Order: sequence, then C-alpha cells, then structure tokens
Amino acid sequence: MPARNGNQSVGAAAKEVAEHASALTRLEVELAQLELKDKAAKLGVGVGLGAGALVLAVFGIAFALATIAAALALTMPWWAALLIVTGALFLIAGILGALAVSRFRNAQPPVPEQAIEEARLTSEAIKR
Repeated sequence: MPARNGNQSVGAAAKEVAEHASALTRLEVELAQLELKDKAAKLGVGVGLGAGALVLAVFGIAFALATIAAALALTMPWWAALLIVTGALFLIAGILGALAVSRFRNAQPPVPEQAIEEARLTSEAIKR
C-alpha cells in the first residue's frame, strides 16, 4: 500500500535498520562467545600438556636419583638401563613442554579479536 507521505516509508526504513543493527549485534556477540570458547579450549590443552610435562619431569628426577643409587650399588647394566629410562623421560617431558608453550602462545591473548574487528567495521558502516 503506497504511503500518503514520506514519513511512513522513512519510519519503516528506520525500523528495518534498527532490526538489522540488532541482528548484527547478536551475531557479533555470538562470534565473540565462539572465539573465547576456542581460545579457552586451547588454553586448557596447553595447561594439560604443561601438567603432563611437569609430572614426567618429576619422574625424570626420581629416575635420575635412582640411576645414581644404582650406579653406586650395582653393576654397569643396572645403572645404564636406568640412565636410558631417565633420558627418555626427560626427552618426553621436553616435547610435552614445547607443545604446551605452543598452545599457550596460540591462545594468547584471550580477547575476541575477530568479533572486535567486526564490531568496529559495523560501527564504521553505520556511521556512513
């Protein structure tokens, strides 16, 4: 139905713009939530890997001490075997620690960068 004056079409357009702005805002909030959830998951994996590295490092120290004790108390084959196990534990701990550091770097900073950029672009578009 055609409008008698331009006020009704302007009002409808304003309502439509407000609805679109509201929908964009909801989508940006949803994007921010998804981005934060992804970064939190990466941080959790990094914490788990770091904890695994710490546990293995503690076992490595225990095996190093057992190796010293075995070297003093037993013949060559015993301490050599314990020394190999100690080296393997430290190697695994180093690998897990490097993976943990990588995960921490990927998750930092825990800020929804994509959502902030989208909000900035939307704000600029609306101002124009």
